[in-house]
Amino acid sequence: MTYSPANTIWVLLGAALVFFMQAGFAMCEAGFTRAKNTGNILMKNMMDFCIGTPLYWLFGFGVMFGTGTALFGWIDPFIMKDYGNVLPAGVPLWAFAIFQTVFCATSATIVSGAMAERTKFSAYCIYSAAISLFIYPVSGHWIWGGGWLADMGFHDFAGSTAVHMVGGVCALIGAKILGPRIGKYGKDGKPRAILGHNLSIAALGVFILWFCWFGFNGASTVGMDSDELIDSASLVFFNTNLAAALATVVTMVFTWLRYGKPDVSMTFNAALAGLVGITAGCDAVNPFGAAVIGIACGFLVVFSVEFFDKIAKIDDPVGAVSVHFVCGAMGTILTGLFATGRSTMKGLFYGGGFSFLGVQALGVLATIAWTGCVITVVFLLIRKTIGLRADQEDEIMGLDRSEHGLPSAYAGYAMLPEEMPEGGMPAAAALPAAAAPEPAPAKKEKAPGEPVYTRVQIICRPASLESLKKAMNGIGITGMTVTNVMGYGTQKGKPEYYRGTPVETTLLPKVQVDIVVSKVPVREVIDTARSVLHTGHIGDGKIFVTDVENVVRVRTGEEGYDALQSDE
Repeated sequence: MTYSPANTIWVLLGAALVFFMQAGFAMCEAGFTRAKNTGNILMKNMMDFCIGTPLYWLFGFGVMFGTGTALFGWIDPFIMKDYGNVLPAGVPLWAFAIFQTVFCATSATIVSGAMAERTKFSAYCIYSAAISLFIYPVSGHWIWGGGWLADMGFHDFAGSTAVHMVGGVCALIGAKILGPRIGKYGKDGKPRAILGHNLSIAALGVFILWFCWFGFNGASTVGMDSDELIDSASLVFFNTNLAAALATVVTMVFTWLRYGKPDVSMTFNAALAGLVGITAGCDAVNPFGAAVIGIACGFLVVFSVEFFDKIAKIDDPVGAVSVHFVCGAMGTILTGLFATGRSTMKGLFYGGGFSFLGVQALGVLATIAWTGCVITVVFLLIRKTIGLRADQEDEIMGLDRSEHGLPSAYAGYAMLPEEMPEGGMPAAAALPAAAAPEPAPAKKEKAPGEPVYTRVQIICRPASLESLKKAMNGIGITGMTVTNVMGYGTQKGKPEYYRGTPVETTLLPKVQVDIVVSKVPVREVIDTARSVLHTGHIGDGKIFVTDVENVVRVRTGEEGYDALQSDE
């Protein structure tokens, strides 16, 4: 066989980009979940690739691309047989094998996000192995390996169904069997928003995935040594980007109208939804068709997230089910409407009739049936043996500590306390009765003329800090302590939405300013602070005034009035 340098380099470059999608998925999942599970999520995204790679080499590749039957390839440990009939022109076997390996890893990693924050790590390793070992390869054989769907003309260019929907179906069933996270649903059945801890990391993950998707879809031409392939890859790049961009814009506008503000996490999900949706037909539709697919996915991902969260009561922390299962299926079916006949059969809207659309729908349903049945058996076996879900105590503590002995993935950073489930922590052994406390000593009365020290604590908006500091300096305040805090007053913050779910109690960022005064009249401090902070709107803040018994300057040992004065 004569190898083509252009084709080989193109496939290897695509394999490298698709591999880097693991980083994107890791960042997305970590950012959209809580800090106490970050290490666990990163570990899972690393291990599904490292476990899946040898298993796909030992078993999966042969099942997927072997010329056995229309349902199953062949068992070929170590990829020793002849695959010349499926190899792209001019591409070596091992280049094609690594390209397919990273696609398999992508399908397996989708599941971890939907089952995040409550799955045993050992259980994750087992079902991830099952996906790479036989679930993904069998349906992949039907679609890409010369199986019965391929013979019928089913078109899934880069894997809306073969990769993403398979992972999405596994995610859906896993999240359903696993059950929601502690505290996700109240006694009334209404969902509660559990915010992700780091949207910056999640956004970085989305941008990494978008960038790598050009390799995921573009390199699926598996060649660049002819004008036809170059033209096809160029169209694939354009359609991929267009669908993602329009899906993102649609979701931004739609959530803005629906919730009153554009939802950040849902908008980032929409970018991935558009990418997943266009993956099946990116080579077969024109830009108009790509635009329609992107727009449809932009609307669909919002309704889907709300449906699974509020109606189906399936807790999916990152929206993986909606993005990969729902939009993967939709994109595959829409290819049956918008395919122009460029590289496949014509879609319904281009004179192809209902036959191609029917084949697309059949392929989606068959893949759902196969994946759903097998992964359900896998999950139930795991649950009956080693257990699928982490213990309640471990879930509340965080899987970083319980599963990996990692105190924090963010050592050196203070974290907000986690909300406890209704009823508090699980019951523990009773503590011995504590001895009755001794009565507190009576407060010492100050002698007439002795200086009085008063602590004035001011809670205000962060934007008001500089004005407050200048005003305090203007009346002679020489020292203050400033702390960034989170909190809410009697209004319990502003009503907000996260992924379409109302945030019941919004902790708003505030600044706490502590001042101890003696020389400056307390009333002057209070009046000055009020005049600076007052806007007449909810959230102006509060001022607390308390007595201080004594003040000690650590450096000099001065106490009382002298400790509050400037050294100058």
